[in-house]
Amino acid sequence: MKYKNWLNEWLEVYVKPTNKLQTYKKYKGVVKNHILKFLGDYEIQNLSTEILQQFVAVLVRQNLATNTIIGIFAIIKLSLKNIKNYEKNENLHINSLILPKTHEKRVKCFSIYDQEKIEKYIFESRKSKLFGIVLCLYSGLRIGELLALTWQDIDFVKVCINVNKTCYDSWKNGKYLKVIDIPKTESSLRTIPIFKKLLPKLKEMKKNAKSKYVIEGKKDQGISIRSYQYTFERLIKKLGIEHNGFHSLRHTFATRALEVGMDVKTLSEILGHSNPMITLRRYAHCLLEHKSEMINRLSKISKF
Repeated sequence: MKYKNWLNEWLEVYVKPTNKLQTYKKYKGVVKNHILKFLGDYEIQNLSTEILQQFVAVLVRQNLATNTIIGIFAIIKLSLKNIKNYEKNENLHINSLILPKTHEKRVKCFSIYDQEKIEKYIFESRKSKLFGIVLCLYSGLRIGELLALTWQDIDFVKVCINVNKTCYDSWKNGKYLKVIDIPKTESSLRTIPIFKKLLPKLKEMKKNAKSKYVIEGKKDQGISIRSYQYTFERLIKKLGIEHNGFHSLRHTFATRALEVGMDVKTLSEILGHSNPMITLRRYAHCLLEHKSEMINRLSKISKF
């Protein structure tokens, strides 16, 4: 059997019934755009470590990001695991492949000065649509989680947000469709305490709400992710702040939380990370001003 025939069967029989629709679509796109072009016409029994290593070199020459290449081979590995008698192919040892090394990206966040500019503009504008930006700055919500929030998820008695779903953009027959899905991991199901200074604005928004969604759009489905990203980009440009992407709001929340002394385990649970080590590795660095402050606390014990 050719590998391309197996991949199509694997996607429909093994991936689609057991994964989120978004995961299935992602895998299918990777197979179509990358794997089939180089490996599709090989007979499965003829695949070898050498052939796959050549594929690594092809992807590197295409200047694909390291994480993209690693993701492609993760899909190849998963597809091969489901092939009967795969272990008997003595020429194929996928764990022996040499892949590009990943380097943890330095996360970008807003300075306190820029954060204050953003908050000041949003509160003075009184545009409820923009309030989601502030909510992310004080909760670490991902954009899909933010735009999937309904008023049922806001508990004003316990003063918390229940994160139990996410969303992504889709289109059907040329029309926008917001797809509501379960969060990316089990640890993403979480409860986040609400920063109490935000309560008056949230209560005001609930009182005037015309939609079940906390961040309203022009239609019942609420606002799309891409549209809200554009809104954020326009705001940042207007304020003359360097654009680091919407996800930088989440990075900013994590950085500020560490700066005020929040412990890593608590922060990890609020962010929905599966392991505190992920949080520590990604966010343990602090801004230079905070490092300087910590260093200068040594003056309390110095004798000169």
